[in-house]
Amino acid sequence: MIGAAGLAALFFYIWFSLSQNGLLQIPERDPGILILASDGSVLAEQGSFNGDDVRLAELPDYVPNAVIAIEDRRFYSHYGVDPLGLLRAVFANYRAGRVVQGGSTLTQQLAKNLFLNPDRTIERKLQEIVLAVWLENHFTKDEILQLYLNRVYFGSGATGIEKAARTYFQKSASEIDIAEAATLAGVLKAPSASNPASNPEAAAERARLVLQSMAEAGFITPEQAAEIADRPAEVKSQPFASAKHYVVDWVKEQLPDFVRDYEQSLVVETTIDPVLQAQAEAELRKALSTAGAKLQAGEGAVVVMDGGGAVLALVGGKSYKKSQFNRAAKAKRQPGSAFKPFVFLAALEEGFTPNSVEIDEPVQIGNWRPENYRKKYLGPVTLETALALSLNTVAAKLAARLGPQTVASVAHRLGITSPLGQDASLALGTSEVTLLEITAAYVPFSNGGYPVAPFAVTRILTRDGKVVYERNGSGFPQAVADHHLADMNRMLRLVVTEGTGTRAAFPGFDIAGKTGTSQDYRDAWFIGYTSDLIAGVWVGNDDNRPTKRVTGGHMPAEIWRMVMEPAHRGLTPRPLPGEPLIASQEPSTISEVLYDAGAAEESPRFEEPRQAERRGLFEMLFGAISRPHLFEPDEPRRRRGPMTEEERRRRARGDR
Repeated sequence: MIGAAGLAALFFYIWFSLSQNGLLQIPERDPGILILASDGSVLAEQGSFNGDDVRLAELPDYVPNAVIAIEDRRFYSHYGVDPLGLLRAVFANYRAGRVVQGGSTLTQQLAKNLFLNPDRTIERKLQEIVLAVWLENHFTKDEILQLYLNRVYFGSGATGIEKAARTYFQKSASEIDIAEAATLAGVLKAPSASNPASNPEAAAERARLVLQSMAEAGFITPEQAAEIADRPAEVKSQPFASAKHYVVDWVKEQLPDFVRDYEQSLVVETTIDPVLQAQAEAELRKALSTAGAKLQAGEGAVVVMDGGGAVLALVGGKSYKKSQFNRAAKAKRQPGSAFKPFVFLAALEEGFTPNSVEIDEPVQIGNWRPENYRKKYLGPVTLETALALSLNTVAAKLAARLGPQTVASVAHRLGITSPLGQDASLALGTSEVTLLEITAAYVPFSNGGYPVAPFAVTRILTRDGKVVYERNGSGFPQAVADHHLADMNRMLRLVVTEGTGTRAAFPGFDIAGKTGTSQDYRDAWFIGYTSDLIAGVWVGNDDNRPTKRVTGGHMPAEIWRMVMEPAHRGLTPRPLPGEPLIASQEPSTISEVLYDAGAAEESPRFEEPRQAERRGLFEMLFGAISRPHLFEPDEPRRRRGPMTEEERRRRARGDR
């Protein structure tokens, strides 16, 4: 009697202390976040947006039975604490000389997960027992089991059986079979050691034990257990994580700026176009896996925006599963010649025109001697030709004459936010920027001269529909005059039609843009636009290793075309904006001879496939003999020399 009275006193003392600390209530789950694409489809869900993820009634009987069989076979007959189980655990631990069994019921495990820390102390164990009794007193057995299944950890970042089923088997918990249910139940004791993704053999062995326990408990027959054990569940995890997670991470990082404190779950509406997002992800991965593997370019990023600055697609790398670093929004790299449009716009604002002539020649500015990539010089050239052929000497001379501060001011005005250098090398893109900011800085060339701040979040609501944030505002004032805009689009159009960016062209639309390649081919860029969409592509390596001569007009321009051409289907072609001071003339052209002599950073506009040849003994001794290039049968050879009038008219109509 004295012992019973002492235990009762201890029980009520612990109960009172827990009550005083406010622990005798089920803690609310952290508010969830539901992130939606522009069409209302779900990009991501964090936390539990709608309470418990799964209801017990929705699950096949064998799912909870598998857990009960291996974790707490007398779950429906005890009152939160199983004395027989405790005695069995004490005896097993005594015989082993160490802790091999815990003796905790499902209710005790739930109490530990909900209320307590994982410390193994007598005080915590007593608190666990008291809390288990409290749970049994306030909830039915099915409610306790449902809470347990939704709050317990299954490894691989999956809390709750619904997320575990989707993580390991790519299906809902209501759709898993007995073998899969046994595998998930087997994970609970040791989520790392019995993880079916990282330790499939240990997981299969543990699943066999679960099936044996189910047979002993009468949930299935021994024959069923043996048959299912011979066909263990197979993990069906995705080989890669969708690049939409780069968008999700970027959006979540911005949430504190929009909503500081929130107690309810949130619905975040975004501008992301799921079809365009998937297209950009697929094209980048394909290019890096094929051409990138040959040319030692292991990473890349893509951003697509509209004329208002809304981000429609953002891919931060080749594989989110391997690297969560967002190269589109966070990686700062040298843009190379992709920075030159800001130099040429500064020149236009100081009185130059696309027809102004500069001398392409060796030049020294202080101790710096900028060179063209091919170390060839064309002599007198117009600014339009210099930009189309990406001549470094002309850009450097313009920056030195105008002043680096003037160039930097223009770049900042259009949307560059990173600090910029204060010397003439700025003209060649030596100051590092992100893909997102330089793509945004090209938007004014597309939308009529108005700078934008890139964004993806349009509205945030609580779960009950209350609007807590909504994007509004009139935007920035015009930053590029109409006639300068017309001249810039004239010059950047020539980059795509005749210059270093021809691989980006597709028929029917007025396209302009600029290639960029940093020193030693470490970074390759193409930023291009139409009157509807603007996109930027970067290709390179995370460790800054040089690629195998990848230029902005090669992989980036091709990825740009593969993403943007499908994105323009169904859109009505419109000319790029701008009103020239002088009536437009025939479209400018650059002959093949001039291109081959002067393109600063790119390979030939149209690659000419060579026939694989074996060198004979004569050639090995005395050198290779020059032979004519062989062309693909269905690709006519490009005529060299000036264009005919008919070709000029076709070019003006956009007919490639």
